[in-house]
Amino acid sequence: MPRSRPTLTPDEARSLHHEALVIDTQQPPATTGFLFTDRMRVALAELQARKVSRDEAHPVLVDLAQQELLTSSSAREQFLEFWHASGVTVACGTYSGAHRMSDSYDMANRRLAQAHAAVEALDGELLLCRTAADIERAHATRKHGLVLDFQNTTPYADSLDRINHFHNLGVRMVQLTYNLRNLVGDGCTETNQGGLSYFGREVVRRLNDLRTLVDVSHCSEQVGWDALTVSTAPVIVSHSTSKAVCYHDRGKTDELARAVAGRGGYFGVVVIPGFISDKKEPTLDDFAAHVEHLVDVCGIDHVGIGTDKAGPGPGTESMIPYPPDMLKRRSAAFNWDGFRTEEHRLTAGYHLNGFEDFRDWPNLTVCLAQRGFNEAELRKLLGLNYLRVFRDVVG
Repeated sequence: MPRSRPTLTPDEARSLHHEALVIDTQQPPATTGFLFTDRMRVALAELQARKVSRDEAHPVLVDLAQQELLTSSSAREQFLEFWHASGVTVACGTYSGAHRMSDSYDMANRRLAQAHAAVEALDGELLLCRTAADIERAHATRKHGLVLDFQNTTPYADSLDRINHFHNLGVRMVQLTYNLRNLVGDGCTETNQGGLSYFGREVVRRLNDLRTLVDVSHCSEQVGWDALTVSTAPVIVSHSTSKAVCYHDRGKTDELARAVAGRGGYFGVVVIPGFISDKKEPTLDDFAAHVEHLVDVCGIDHVGIGTDKAGPGPGTESMIPYPPDMLKRRSAAFNWDGFRTEEHRLTAGYHLNGFEDFRDWPNLTVCLAQRGFNEAELRKLLGLNYLRVFRDVVG
């Protein structure tokens, strides 16, 4: 239900934003996506000259961004200035996503090692958040925090013991599937969607035993329901939308959202333009409509924001300006991310007015204040609701 009138001026809302605990519950490239240095610019030009695809160029540039964080003081300054401008205290960064299963274990270990190295290189400015106390410490000391997450369970392959391995490396939030089917269950863009497999049920139980958040954002609706049945802890949707406001395969029904909240869970809303609206040029009011509706469905204590967006463009992106003529992938390569670009509104024409990149995060707080959310409600939406479920599950 829409609120009646603004509760804060834009300046007051920005001031609140920079003082409050703000948690972006899905910011996939949190340790690599905010950089585009001169060395990266040269490397991108060389890759373009070799006519490689974006999928081939991206890991090369991610590795270079990591090197820059470790070796260049100016790169570290650029990274921290970008994060400071966002006003975000803690972000959940993704270290396994839409990779082939055969590559996933090695890639996850590599990316997690890089994240740990980045935290060390930033010399106390970025804290690794393994517990709720770590999140609170980041806020109290005016530093930034990183929650390590997986958006796929493919790094586990068929081994439950690998769940323990990655937990020991700091992973505290795990999405059961990406968009396609894996050994755990089905994703939300799979051709014929079922629920959790028998193995998937054991994965949920092991995650519960290790006090790791179970996330069903990209999962099929039935995987969400099955996770709620099997899990002894609250289940979350770290980054999604309301299908009732605007249909998208990546959205969730009101029934599932309400059930997640009823079990003490959490629902984060994205700012991906084609997910929140079928218009080519949505605004932050379209984002706010999802927040308002989900607050009505779930209650004010169970909704937050997982932007899923780092840089310009129709999807998650990063600050790397890939040339428009650089192919996304080679024609013979299988599309493991499971998105069908036209159908899922991820073509270049989709653009969210008011949120170009991670630095525009304060605009979300201003918009929600203008829509009538009061200060106490804003603090819950910005971070306290996620902190609550993180403390309940992770400790």
